[in-house]
Amino acid sequence: MMMKCTCVTVHAAGASGLAWALVPDIVGAFRRAWRPDPNSGMAGRGSLRKSIALPVFASDALSSVAYAPDEILLTLAIAGVAADQYSPWIGLGMALVIVAVTASYRQIVREYPSGGGDYEVASTNLGPQAGLIVAASGFADYALTVAVSVSCGAQYFGVVFPWVAQHQAVLAVIVVVALGMAGARGSGAHRGRTRAAIVYAFMSLLGVTVLAGLIEALAGTLSLASSADYQVLAETDTGLVGIAGAFLVMRAFSAGSVALTGVETIASSVPAFRPPRSRNAAATLTVMAASSIAMMLSVLILARLTQVHYVANPARYLWFRGRPVGGEFEQAPVIAQVAETVLRSPWAYVPVILVTGLMLLAAATTSFGAVPALSARLAQAGYLPKQMYRRGDRRVAAHSVVALAVAACALIWVFEANVTQLIQLYIVGVFGSMTISQAGMFRHWNGALRLARTRSARRRLLRARVVNALGVSLTAIGLVVILTTKFTYGAWVTVLLVGAGYMAMTAVRRHYDSVAGETAIKRLREQALPPRVHGIVLVSQLHRAAMRAISYARATKPSTLEVTTVRIAAEETADLRAAWEEAAIPVPLTVLDSPNQDVTRPLLAHVRAVRRTSPRELVVVFIPEYIVLHWWQRYLHNRSAARLTRALRRIPGVIVASVPWRLG
Repeated sequence: MMMKCTCVTVHAAGASGLAWALVPDIVGAFRRAWRPDPNSGMAGRGSLRKSIALPVFASDALSSVAYAPDEILLTLAIAGVAADQYSPWIGLGMALVIVAVTASYRQIVREYPSGGGDYEVASTNLGPQAGLIVAASGFADYALTVAVSVSCGAQYFGVVFPWVAQHQAVLAVIVVVALGMAGARGSGAHRGRTRAAIVYAFMSLLGVTVLAGLIEALAGTLSLASSADYQVLAETDTGLVGIAGAFLVMRAFSAGSVALTGVETIASSVPAFRPPRSRNAAATLTVMAASSIAMMLSVLILARLTQVHYVANPARYLWFRGRPVGGEFEQAPVIAQVAETVLRSPWAYVPVILVTGLMLLAAATTSFGAVPALSARLAQAGYLPKQMYRRGDRRVAAHSVVALAVAACALIWVFEANVTQLIQLYIVGVFGSMTISQAGMFRHWNGALRLARTRSARRRLLRARVVNALGVSLTAIGLVVILTTKFTYGAWVTVLLVGAGYMAMTAVRRHYDSVAGETAIKRLREQALPPRVHGIVLVSQLHRAAMRAISYARATKPSTLEVTTVRIAAEETADLRAAWEEAAIPVPLTVLDSPNQDVTRPLLAHVRAVRRTSPRELVVVFIPEYIVLHWWQRYLHNRSAARLTRALRRIPGVIVASVPWRLG
């Protein structure tokens, strides 16, 4: 429901006062997170302690608590309000999957501590094609993480500020652009502490809300949510009975699967932890999973106790007093409704809503920090442009960040910042990459078992293989469920994006392999020097820039050298001849005719004629070029030279040498 935040303070009854009693502890956690830490630098330096690494790398997973319960409830609402009683059980099933997947990823961080994550596991054990599928899924997940997190964050801010809800898509795009610009500049230690403060504030405030709600429920003073007065109109008459009911439960389970997002992030960030890195990363994974499960189940239980109603299309399926609520009705997310019901006072529940929105924005920054690392690994393997391997070059790293921001903005704009529609795309890539990586770990243990010599080592490896077998089974089942239930609801878009990314990276690698084969030296004694070099200096008039080009060409000592000009105006050519004879330059001047006053075609024809006369001769064309002081001056100089350079580079056996003259 659209919350109306007023300045009237309503005293919270019973356990709501506990929120204010714990405010000093929340402030203390905030200050500890912000306290300067000389060892909490950039992620690549390998110095993050667990208290900072948890919010930095787990914010994506923890933020899923803000939208996973919503997706479960709105899916069950299709069968009517009575189906909401099954939401805690679906949450419990998701908790079991999270436990199994977390146990599997704890083994990944121990066996592959280099930070390659799912991509390294799949590439090493299943081959480069499997690694490419995981990488393509990873890029899609990063873009969708940004799109979903920012869109959901705008939804939470829209609860407090109605004008945000009215322009949600536009404002979400602006936020993504701002986050992308910040990510392109690099992430410093202070940003890690800022994110830590936001995450710990979210966990603390949500924990206070849950604790207060459970105490009120035990005391019998827990109120009902404002949405409890509304009637949910079922979209189907079958409820949760029969095949249709089972299909709906599967849809609700797949919708809640977004709670697994972000689990793989820590596996890709092991080098950022303090030593012992693998142990600290595994411990952080455990804390993250426990926190995510506790918060998700608590929100679902409180939503059930307060009878929160949340539907996909409130204008049609949410009724009040026997009539639809209408198209202008805005419903608040589940956490916002729970906080309002439990804490009652705007001074208490509005901070919960705002911090949840900030938490979602912090989760979006995780992708901007992770995409350069994955891009660098793929570039090193030849599946992306080679220059992206230089992660230390901020401008190079910014290219992947900008591409991610553009993709996220496009998704937000196309789907109008609709969180539910974006999530349909989101979970396919998550489960796909998890399934492939777990299969890779299963094969990894099979190889290790063949080399094990002691009984204790075999027992340890067998236990590890059982963990990954359980993980791959659950994620594979989840992937089948998602593809079955979500394909026509938008999951096909992710499949298409992953396929397009796979083909694009394959094409890049094919190009690099082709270039390597074409440029490889066929014979060890292959002739490196050409038999003759013919130099051509292009001039339009005799000035200092032209004289420098001529001097440089003579200094290279080509076999033959000529200065060439194109006759555009007879007077200018006559002046050039006179200046040439007066300067007594010991190089012949060649004048080319151009009936159409075109410079490029006569010069290209002349160079091709030289090449035909001496096919084995190397032709070097020297072109004077002005280096200007201001950007707008580039449009006043070198335009003909630029076109000519592009054309000459296409002629075999021709080298273009630019001779700069700096103006000013």
